[in-house]
Amino acid sequence: MTQTSEAAAVEETRSPGGFRIHRAWFVAAVTFVTIIGAAAFRSLPGLLIDPLHQDFGWSRGTIGAAVSVNLALYGLTAPFAAALMDRFGIRRVVAVALTVIAVGSGLTVWMTAAWQLMLYWGLLVGLGSGSMALAFAATVTNRWFTERRGLVTGILTAASASGQLIFLPLLSWMVEKHDWRPAAITVALAALAVVPFVWLLLRDHPADVGLKPYGAQEFVPKPAPVQGAARRAVTVLFKAARTGPFWLLAGTFAICGASTNGLVQTHFVPAAHDHGMPVTAAASLLAVIGVFDVVGTIASGWFTDRFEPRRLLAVYYALRGISLLFLPMLLAPSVHPPMLFFIVFYGLDWVATVPPTVALCREQYGEDSAIVFGWVLASHQVGAALIAFVGGVARDVFGTYDMVWYASGALCAAAALMALVIRRRPAVPAPAPGLATA
Repeated sequence: MTQTSEAAAVEETRSPGGFRIHRAWFVAAVTFVTIIGAAAFRSLPGLLIDPLHQDFGWSRGTIGAAVSVNLALYGLTAPFAAALMDRFGIRRVVAVALTVIAVGSGLTVWMTAAWQLMLYWGLLVGLGSGSMALAFAATVTNRWFTERRGLVTGILTAASASGQLIFLPLLSWMVEKHDWRPAAITVALAALAVVPFVWLLLRDHPADVGLKPYGAQEFVPKPAPVQGAARRAVTVLFKAARTGPFWLLAGTFAICGASTNGLVQTHFVPAAHDHGMPVTAAASLLAVIGVFDVVGTIASGWFTDRFEPRRLLAVYYALRGISLLFLPMLLAPSVHPPMLFFIVFYGLDWVATVPPTVALCREQYGEDSAIVFGWVLASHQVGAALIAFVGGVARDVFGTYDMVWYASGALCAAAALMALVIRRRPAVPAPAPGLATA
């Protein structure tokens, strides 16, 4: 880039008064809105279990298996999507992903067999959602920010909870009053509505608009497209898999997925309904989790910029495990103060684990951190998929979810210990004054 262009890039961040909002914050805002729109499909699975069981006579284990395929692909697609973003750009990958989600959700309206649920909701929506996973937020954060990364990661992670807050009450009302099909169509339309925002407003790299990343001291040229996206994703996996921190991060995040997406998001509504609570009331409680999730995740991002991520993870998992152990005693036909306390407490902790996990990936793996986080996220979704399936089978076999709540609480305690075992990567010592550097 020429000196003139670089000077223009610096000038772009200034207003006549000497200050101007950096373009990175606008990109973060578009990413936030995109994730909110895409969050509609994540709000629906827990609302479909009972209606599909009643309409088609499918067992909860069969429906849970379709949800588990969705959740597993959500994670397994993420590292390849991160590599594809390096090859083809963020805009193209995200726009195609949203379109695939819309097609998959829309086709469920005409399904008549369980294999179609596996194909439409499990495969198509799973692949599309995997490309819209948290690796998308990590890629945007790594490219556009060098300062405030923890805070931005927290804000973008909270977008998913905001989408849940927006869509859960609406979708639960649709399912209860107008059947589940209008809800599926709403999810498809929400995904399509976001595509124009992505295509017109999102930019792949600060260099595309002649800017430095937010907080950077020097201009960063846009890297050339990376060939062989799939090969790179697998290569990064093999390289990271030879290190201990990767397995500890993957293990803790698998338990994170099992205790959130796989268990609470998928099975809380039917579990509460088992105790006589109306579906709309249970869905509203999940929406309230979304409210406090926004607060907790943004706060976690702020903490991650200031405190050691390992210790934050240990605290988050320990508190989550304690709350899950008490949940079976709190489920009742009506909402009461102890249940509200659980909802607030659990909401603050829901995805507070993401900012410190992203920070640890960045600390350990540098430029490959977005792809490594994609693989760590894959473990998150494999854990979620396993519990989504096991939870449905446990309900079919035992007639209750209690055993699953207790087992998940114990797993969270194990995750807290695993987080403390992660070793910090030694910092590169600064050269002594007066010595020449290479």
